[in-house]
Amino acid sequence: MLAHSIEFSPALDLEAFAAVPAAPAVFLLRGESSQAEPYISKTANLRRRLQRLLGSPNEHSRKLSLRDRVRSIEFTATGSDFESGFLLYKLLRSNFPGTYQQRLRLRPPPLVKLHLENAYPRVSITTHRGRPGAKSIYYGPFRSRAVAEKFANDSLDFFKMRRCVDDLHPDPNFPGCIYSEMRMCLAPCFRGCSDGEYQQEVSRVQAYFDSRGESFAREMASQRDAASADLNFEAASAWHAQMAKIKSATEQLPEAVGRIDRLGALMIQPSTVEGCVTFFRIDAAQISDPIIFPIQPGDHTKSHSMESRVQQALALHCSPPCADSGTITEHLALFSRWYYRSSRGGEIFFADEKGALPLRKIVRGISRVYRGEVPLPEITKPGEKGKSHEEHA
Repeated sequence: MLAHSIEFSPALDLEAFAAVPAAPAVFLLRGESSQAEPYISKTANLRRRLQRLLGSPNEHSRKLSLRDRVRSIEFTATGSDFESGFLLYKLLRSNFPGTYQQRLRLRPPPLVKLHLENAYPRVSITTHRGRPGAKSIYYGPFRSRAVAEKFANDSLDFFKMRRCVDDLHPDPNFPGCIYSEMRMCLAPCFRGCSDGEYQQEVSRVQAYFDSRGESFAREMASQRDAASADLNFEAASAWHAQMAKIKSATEQLPEAVGRIDRLGALMIQPSTVEGCVTFFRIDAAQISDPIIFPIQPGDHTKSHSMESRVQQALALHCSPPCADSGTITEHLALFSRWYYRSSRGGEIFFADEKGALPLRKIVRGISRVYRGEVPLPEITKPGEKGKSHEEHA
């Protein structure tokens, strides 16, 4: 899994240190015994880290010294912190299958779950995806549970789907709850609606989540326009107020939040290979292995545009096989750890609802990442989605 391997001997430590780069890397140290656990870590400067671990210790130093135990060094240089973290995850998972999550301190991000396998579907917040083949749909990833709960509660205020967590056994004699009394629920618990009416409301909720509120906004806009055409300006004003509430509930959503099984994107990171950047493709929330993309075209692609070269590079890289729900959750945790950092390296571009990537934006992003430029912040005008300074120029 790691690209390079060298032998280590305390008597020849200077030669070993000279053989490794003073650059970011993921490394593994092995002892003589095959039964001994390897030492695995990542570092921003491999040579300096190895000198600290394997160099001659000071007489009174309390620093960890593995000098007399290590007999081989394996390492792979990395171009970004995300690449280091992803490679470290794969390496620890391979060597420590029972404890790698604790070692990495992986924290699954909160998700909004639509329980479609329930006879009377509802919404909840969770950090784990269910068994493969289940009907439930997941939305996220969110920065925190509080953010996920606020989004779910604000969204459900527009609908009349139940918020209770019990498995319902509808009984006309059941007294209901405060939501049914406030007419904020169709009250299937005491047969306040037919099963078909409830399923229709669930379908509206799913369309709302799938479209990040766009479906409901279009529905409200249609109602507002119809009321205006009928000169019913009071009703039109009410519909317009609803649209403002929808915007308030959805406009703060990060671009990464969406339906998990449709989460597609291309992440661009610096590369250790000169004249290249590194792609990480994300399909259905699963992260691919790194793809090295050269900035300058080869002889056989000199006549091709950068956009077509990006398409070819992604087409040649086969999508990873469909992973189990646990692996998807771990990839989401790694992605969220990078995405929600206050300062992150590289850039990411999300696919649209049809799965198409924004190739023109990607080409400009490649240039910025290669030159080491920081992406410009987004500008948002009333009634517009976020646009970069570059698009406004």
